[in-house]
Amino acid sequence: MSIATVCLSGTLDDRLDAAAAAGFDAVEIFENDLIASSSSPEEIRRRVAGLGLTIDLYQPFRDAEAAPPARFAAVERRFRAKLDLMERLGAGTVLICSSVAPDTIDDDQLAAAQLRRLAELAAERGMRIAYEALAWGRFVSTWQHSWEIVRRAAHPALGLCLDSFHVLSRTDEYDQIAHLPGDRIFFLQLADAPRLDMDVLQWSRHHRLFPLQGRLDLPGFTRAVLTAGYAGPLSLEVFNDVFRQADPHRTAVDARRSLTALAGTLPPPPSQAPTPAHKTLGGLTPAPELDGIAFVELGVDAATGPELENLLRALGFAHTGQHRSKAVQLWEQGSARILLNSGAPRAVEGEAAIRAFALESTDPAASAKRAAELLARPLPRRRRQSEADLTAVAAPDGTEMFFCRSDHGWMDDFLPTGETTRAPLDPAAGTTNGRADERTRVAPAPGAGITAIDHLSLAQPFDRYDEAALFYRSVLGMTDDEAGEFAAPFGLVRTLAIRNANRRVRLALSVPLLRRGDWAPAVPHPQSLTLLTDDLARTAAAIDTVPIPGNYYDDLDARTDLPPDLRESVRKLGALYDEDDHGRYLQLFTPVLGHRVFIEIVQRIGDYRGYGFANDPVRMAAHRAQRLETTSG
Repeated sequence: MSIATVCLSGTLDDRLDAAAAAGFDAVEIFENDLIASSSSPEEIRRRVAGLGLTIDLYQPFRDAEAAPPARFAAVERRFRAKLDLMERLGAGTVLICSSVAPDTIDDDQLAAAQLRRLAELAAERGMRIAYEALAWGRFVSTWQHSWEIVRRAAHPALGLCLDSFHVLSRTDEYDQIAHLPGDRIFFLQLADAPRLDMDVLQWSRHHRLFPLQGRLDLPGFTRAVLTAGYAGPLSLEVFNDVFRQADPHRTAVDARRSLTALAGTLPPPPSQAPTPAHKTLGGLTPAPELDGIAFVELGVDAATGPELENLLRALGFAHTGQHRSKAVQLWEQGSARILLNSGAPRAVEGEAAIRAFALESTDPAASAKRAAELLARPLPRRRRQSEADLTAVAAPDGTEMFFCRSDHGWMDDFLPTGETTRAPLDPAAGTTNGRADERTRVAPAPGAGITAIDHLSLAQPFDRYDEAALFYRSVLGMTDDEAGEFAAPFGLVRTLAIRNANRRVRLALSVPLLRRGDWAPAVPHPQSLTLLTDDLARTAAAIDTVPIPGNYYDDLDARTDLPPDLRESVRKLGALYDEDDHGRYLQLFTPVLGHRVFIEIVQRIGDYRGYGFANDPVRMAAHRAQRLETTSG
């Protein structure tokens, strides 16, 4: 596994340290990074070796081929100087990208002859040239064209560099790459990207992503290259404005995770004579099936704890358990379980926050193993010998994620309070795993229609959004469900929902594209817990919700043709409404509790599959009005 230094921020030393710490085997040295370094090539060579890395590519050498004869003399002189430099660095392959110079001649035979001459110079030193077609090259802009020139040059020291962005930004037709001679592919560079309708050069310079973070077919492309018999590194070359400003160590871990996750989508190595690239593709533990969200834990304090307790009780939850050794309460209704942790550290006094959630896995040990393989940071847990041993890892925003079995054995850590909920823990005569269950419910308590946890919504810091999306997709084996971008009161907001196959685990991620100033009551990185109800009217009668303006309902009447009784009910309840081809969706929201958390109550009618993202601007404006009123009071 290799990474180009251009992917990371900092000095060249910073980038090398980060690549090594993340477990990469090699680096591509980007010319600008070397030029800005205060270390000599020999010092860089020693540092790279001392970190356990190799330099697999020096790049880029520009505007080399199809040059007018007078300019090609200067190209040769410049190339000899770069070969001298590579010798000092200990790099054996140089990347030449297709020319963009305005005086480039549209003559494949000339281009091949000049590249052959440069390959002869490289071969004299035991070095090689990897020729790459830039997507915006003056005349050579496709992999087919670059292969034709390499084929014509017919020199063993000249081969192809295939870059996924340059190929996939122009075409989805890459299947024929699998039929290239593998020994003529000298280097493979991988980058993903969102699908954008813009100038390809600007798209490439600012918006590339690590594999599986964008919308390009990286698995199919990589599979085709390996099928051809490619025997070199899997290397990342990503130009991204955010990555170039972020902590290089964190970015390098994200990068390494992306390659590991990509490898998990590829076929196993051949049974005989696997190439070095195939050897990199160690088996990734398959993601076990997830059965649901076992619990959500909120950190609370003396101010927000009682506020949440009152809300949960109004919603029909019962305080059914108290942790044996920690200041943690268990609240239940239906299959929804919420923990209130008053012993958790807090960054802001008076703030409630979603600190953790647990996922029911058919194989928690395998889920934890896969998380470790994908570089999820393990979290130590203080527990007594008799308490449940739940594996916890940290998500990119610091949220703790647990894996547990669906038998709810972790609930034995809680002493029963005597309060009752609407249903027993286990429908089988009040037993759990054959044991008498102390908390068998003997008398249903009145509820407000809450049946389950529907999904979690977690806002991500701007520079960790793509990292978070890849984390949840790869570690949990989840897929994208719904994505969007909308104009909200405080600027553009991106949203992405991720779900598992059976839709029992849903996570909604959001990020503001730009957020500055504190001129309004701010909700920093808001979080919401969405609870499912089977009777929204009953739920609405039990709690205070954020008022929705009448303009919303006037617009709703104009753009939808709802049955009169439903139209009247939505307006009367103060609910928001959405629909898709499968059903309808009704939403209510509590005021913000503390500084960032609120509860969303939803009712899914039919088989509605979305999240009501279209209503988020209205909800955000309503929350702002509520907070202005609260602070002014």
